[in-house]
Amino acid sequence: MTQQPMPLTPEQVKRYSRHIIMGDVGSVGQRKLLQSKALILGAGGLGSPSAIYLALAGVGTIGLVDFDVVEISNLQRQVLHHTADIGRPKIQSGKDNILAYNPDVNVVLHEVRLESDNAREIISQYDMVINGADNFATRYLVNDACYLEGKPLIDGSILIFDGQSTVFIPGQGCYRCLFPSPPPPGMVPNCAEAGVLGALTGLVGSIQATEALKLMIGIGESLSSRLLLIDALSMNFREVKIKRNPNCPLCGDNPTISELIDYEIFCGLAEPEPAAAAASD
Repeated sequence: MTQQPMPLTPEQVKRYSRHIIMGDVGSVGQRKLLQSKALILGAGGLGSPSAIYLALAGVGTIGLVDFDVVEISNLQRQVLHHTADIGRPKIQSGKDNILAYNPDVNVVLHEVRLESDNAREIISQYDMVINGADNFATRYLVNDACYLEGKPLIDGSILIFDGQSTVFIPGQGCYRCLFPSPPPPGMVPNCAEAGVLGALTGLVGSIQATEALKLMIGIGESLSSRLLLIDALSMNFREVKIKRNPNCPLCGDNPTISELIDYEIFCGLAEPEPAAAAASD
């Protein structure tokens, strides 16, 4: 016998009334949100607005992956944290502030560095992943883990005045199709080195949250197969089409990647360990 979805409580009907009156959402769509699980990688510039808008929308379970603490320099853009949170673990601060927005949300904390030996186990617990990582090693790691686990990946990145976002759905292309190999170490600066307009993180993070909500409800057209590029100085938006690469080592016709690798070595950030010396005769 098919289990009937839980009815909305009177308080939930009031809280989510602006969703419920929308024809494309309604009570059915709102219940889908309440039953959804999203993992947010990084409680920083992109993860902050994503987490807040998913919580406000009533997404039932939000997982946070972060191992950093709140610093005063974060507060220029990371809206999930406040001045009183300086020195606290970001995921603890994030949980408190998410629940302040909506106490109905189940916030699951993963205070770890996402690595090859834990990524698939963590990601497998969720319906989709929102990526707010700021380094290439983690981007390739999350891409590969999401593909191998069959999970959609809502990707975003920002630097100075530029932002971009896309959605990778398994079978429709992946991050490796767009960027087959990482840039040489040090060629692309990070936000700590080059800076970023704080408000831009809110814009891109909100786009990521919007894409996640659409996937959860099953409405609209996602950014899958499209890369949205944002120039905040000119406020110009443009799209670049993305195609699945049949030669991609992960999602191509003849894949060679079937498990997670050492992404620090792959991105040139660490040297391979020397092979053990052969035993002498």
